[in-house]
Amino acid sequence: MNENFEGKVKKPRVLFICTHNSTRSQIAEGYMNAKYGDRYEVFSGGTEITRVHPMAIAVMKEIGINISGHRSKLIDEYFGKGIETVITVCDSALNACPFFPGAKKVIHVRFPDPSTFTGTHDECLLQFREVRDAIILWINAILVPEYGQKSERFS
Repeated sequence: MNENFEGKVKKPRVLFICTHNSTRSQIAEGYMNAKYGDRYEVFSGGTEITRVHPMAIAVMKEIGINISGHRSKLIDEYFGKGIETVITVCDSALNACPFFPGAKKVIHVRFPDPSTFTGTHDECLLQFREVRDAIILWINAILVPEYGQKSERFS
């Protein structure tokens, strides 16, 4: 963490980017704010605006995290906002946004695209859970320790 000019500790600002800002980036934002909000300021955005997917809301609710108040946002909202780390969670977001103005670090990690899932409602929900769990595992095992911070156990 950095100190600002007033001597206050400034939390690192992290932005998760996915094309539609509907599932993967929303899950990551919701989880990090719930589990690590005391250590990071976390946001999400997309290169296109859609909606937060109802199944993303459902699978986060299952683990006690409410993202029902989230909205799909364009990454433009975060230009000039002191974002230090940008994490693209899909290939098309990386291609559309290979760098982010002012970011010290851009990380790319690929997670399956839930919008491509097919099957029954229950089968799709299972696949959303798998993506949620993979994102949480990556945050706890890779991202948080990279900042030199102790991570939470996998939830």
